[in-house]
Amino acid sequence: MKRGNRYTAYFKNNMFLRILLLFSCIAVLSIITIAYVTYISISQSMIRRELDTQKAAMESVDRYIHLRHESVQNMVRDMYRNEALSMNVSFFMDHAYSEYVQHRMDETYMESHDYSTDVLTYFKNWLDENSDISNLILYSADQQYLSTFNENKQFKQFPVHAARSFVPDVMAAESKSVSAPNYWIRKAVDQWSPSLYSLQVPINNKQTLKNTGQLLVFLNSKSISNALASYGNNLKGEIIVLSTHGTVLFDSRNNYYGKTYPYVEVTRSLYDDVDSDVGIIQAKQNMYINKLISPDEGYVVIGAVPNEEMAESYRGIRNTILTISVVCILFAVLFPAFFVINFAKRTNRIIKFTRQVKNGDLTARIQDPQGDELGQISRSFNDMLDELNLYIERVYKAEIKQKQTELVALQARIHPHFLYNTLEVIRMRAISQGAKDVGEMIYSLSVLFKSLVQQKKIYTLKDELEACRLYLELFRIRYKERFNYTITVDPELYTRSVMKLMLQPIIENYIVHGIQSDRNDNVLTIDVRETGEILLVEIRDNGKGIEGERLKQILEELERQEENGQMFGLRSVHTRLRFLHGADYGIELESRSGEGTTIRVRCPNREGMDAIYV
Repeated sequence: MKRGNRYTAYFKNNMFLRILLLFSCIAVLSIITIAYVTYISISQSMIRRELDTQKAAMESVDRYIHLRHESVQNMVRDMYRNEALSMNVSFFMDHAYSEYVQHRMDETYMESHDYSTDVLTYFKNWLDENSDISNLILYSADQQYLSTFNENKQFKQFPVHAARSFVPDVMAAESKSVSAPNYWIRKAVDQWSPSLYSLQVPINNKQTLKNTGQLLVFLNSKSISNALASYGNNLKGEIIVLSTHGTVLFDSRNNYYGKTYPYVEVTRSLYDDVDSDVGIIQAKQNMYINKLISPDEGYVVIGAVPNEEMAESYRGIRNTILTISVVCILFAVLFPAFFVINFAKRTNRIIKFTRQVKNGDLTARIQDPQGDELGQISRSFNDMLDELNLYIERVYKAEIKQKQTELVALQARIHPHFLYNTLEVIRMRAISQGAKDVGEMIYSLSVLFKSLVQQKKIYTLKDELEACRLYLELFRIRYKERFNYTITVDPELYTRSVMKLMLQPIIENYIVHGIQSDRNDNVLTIDVRETGEILLVEIRDNGKGIEGERLKQILEELERQEENGQMFGLRSVHTRLRFLHGADYGIELESRSGEGTTIRVRCPNREGMDAIYV
């Protein structure tokens, strides 16, 4: 079977198949759309839930680091509160270790020895209380040496003179932020563990308030994982803590210690946005990145979850939605198909019956006892055939008479060419009699009338300016040297679409009310320019002008809603521009008595597309 015959047999001439196909398409598309929207909604909800869980874990990490930072600050405050300890620390920072030992021995003879005021004992006790401290370092600015306590409570001193080390330069740059241990300090104390972060606190002499050095604490980054213990396997992805320079301070999966974080470029812009301390982005590397900025301590907590790992959380929901959608599609297609096929069979029986009647078998009847529409059609056909048989037997004949009446209405019309031809005859008569100025005026009037009467599909600025020129030409001929006019316009603006009779009533208003016939220097200037989306036409004259009180009345009349019959010309232009284009367009009027009047007309600056006859 050819493709055209197959289409005709199965689609074009089979209404029920088309209905079934249409309904199936609508049902399938609706189910797919609902399933997709449901899947997107549930997956986004689960993604948001996982990211919220990750955010809570990040906040727990942030709180842990903040508490460690606070504990170091509190340790220094406690040291300042103990007067004897504070003095011993200042002496320890300002003198050599041997001098400090002698100082402590002298204190032993002078008074009862208090171990709580001993610097070494104090810091060793603090190491006992904080197992996550790897190194506790005191830097003396005057003596330029590092006094270190490692995690085994071993005390050592290292000279770091500026001539042989960069440590003094590093310590000179005071920083209260959480950061990675400096390379030169690592080298000086021989501490190369990659899983460390450092806290730095300045040490001042309590009496002189002079800075005597720095307290530097190296903490084991792996202890931060204690803040994540409560989340167990519910936490997806990894938690990373980065310094302001992008150095990895903590890695929950131990993948990036001592390495460059691969998504640091994605998160680098986060350091500039300290006002929004929490945000979520999806990087180009198919990675959900959750961020939390700590502007005070100077670090950023990053939560990163790969798309594949995130998809695992809603993969079961996806399979469930897919299974339910397939079952719904099968039900939505097969169940209606059963009813449609049944209706199609009954309809085919009716079609076969009508063909029998067409071939002349008026005794055929449809057997369909059901009470639906097809059953009613079948009974109606049977009744119609019964009536038809009776009608044929009666041999009823009727004569139909048809009358047709045509009414022709003739209406006299005055063709505009009649008036044009008449004005032309008068003009030629005036020229033949020597009145050339009258002929020119009649010619201008004829052309002006033709331009006003003619209906153009697109009315442009050039048409309006030409009408104004013809009108002004009439009065230039009349007043001769006493009146002149100028029209200034960029030729590129000629094609702009404008409202018909937008400028002519304003010019006519000047001729009627503003021109001074006793003067020889009457001038009217029309200046057209564009300012963005506005076409501005400025009409200036040096006529009589308008007195202040009258000018105020005119301006009030222009803005008045009701029509009172006054100022028809100006009000007509202003009202039509406002009605067609909005409140930003219309007329602006300025005038001084005895000096002249300036009228600015604002209309849209657009190419001629639509006809405007308003």
